[in-house]
Amino acid sequence: MKKKLLYIFNVLLIAVIAVLTVRVLFKDRELGTILGDLDKADKLWLLGGAALAVLFVAGESVIIRYLLRLFGTRFSLRRCLKYSFVGFFFSFITPSSSGGQPAQLYYMRKDGASLGHSSIILLLVTITYKAVLVVFGAVFLIFGHSFIVSCVGDWMWLLIVGFVLNIVYIAGLMLLLIKPAAACKLISSCMMLMYRLRLIKKNRLRSCIARVKNLERTYTEAAEYIKTHVGAALKVFGMTCVQRLMYFAVTWVVYRSCGLSGTSFMGVIAVQTMICITVEMLPLPGAAGITEACFIVMFGGIFGESFVKTGLLLTRGLTYYLILLIGAAVTFGTHISSRRKQSSAPGDKAPAEERFAA
Repeated sequence: MKKKLLYIFNVLLIAVIAVLTVRVLFKDRELGTILGDLDKADKLWLLGGAALAVLFVAGESVIIRYLLRLFGTRFSLRRCLKYSFVGFFFSFITPSSSGGQPAQLYYMRKDGASLGHSSIILLLVTITYKAVLVVFGAVFLIFGHSFIVSCVGDWMWLLIVGFVLNIVYIAGLMLLLIKPAAACKLISSCMMLMYRLRLIKKNRLRSCIARVKNLERTYTEAAEYIKTHVGAALKVFGMTCVQRLMYFAVTWVVYRSCGLSGTSFMGVIAVQTMICITVEMLPLPGAAGITEACFIVMFGGIFGESFVKTGLLLTRGLTYYLILLIGAAVTFGTHISSRRKQSSAPGDKAPAEERFAA
């Protein structure tokens, strides 16, 4: 019940921030004028942007399906697409995107996927997703340093913080995957410290330590598997590069829909990459508010004063609110379908976990 109330609060917070953002950005303009500016954008370009946003989500589905098959579980692309939209929905309404993977694990387990396999797959997806972002960012900074600095301006310190947070996050996940014993020992030590500080109770401590031991067994097995399947990891990295590019390309499509030119495709991609690095690890639901502020600052010189606010609304609408709405519909439909299955087969038990595929 508490989680549901928290999700509702986060959704309402996002809605409030969205309304306040529009009012602040367009405080001196009438609603009709704003809608008129949006209406001037080329609809074919925007349709392409919407397609790219959906394909971005579908890209994760392809990766999940590929990894599931490596572990001997064959799910349809449609089912994996459901996991992706559910994941993005909960990621968009929780701070630092923390709610996405638990929701995905829940529904993957309900569909009969091994909890251990699903955990490893989503861990790999997360590591690769973040690693691609950092690699893209590093490449753009090296080869387009002066351009990036001119666009980011005084917000360079926040970009650096974003880089550091993403790298630390990736390092922690890599430690869990490559050295699960050391990572789990560190987690157990943290739990003991929290117990001594009376932040958690003894029964909670025992439960957490038992889960950590299970995690250690699962990820030890996963580490051995990955060592013998390096090619698969490289394929996932390549697929994630394509997935990320589809997301970044939405901004360029919006740029072109406004009839603008002068900045190259890679230039727009580079700036959008910097925005994602800056905001994705911040503890705000959907990075609402800060994303809009970064867009205005970093794309101000590219879109120009006349179009930057329109570009913001269109880009944010396609890459965030469109996916949020579709994700909400998919999540609601999945929840209803799951409840119906439970009521029609109350005696069914979840299948036992499979071992790793040879």
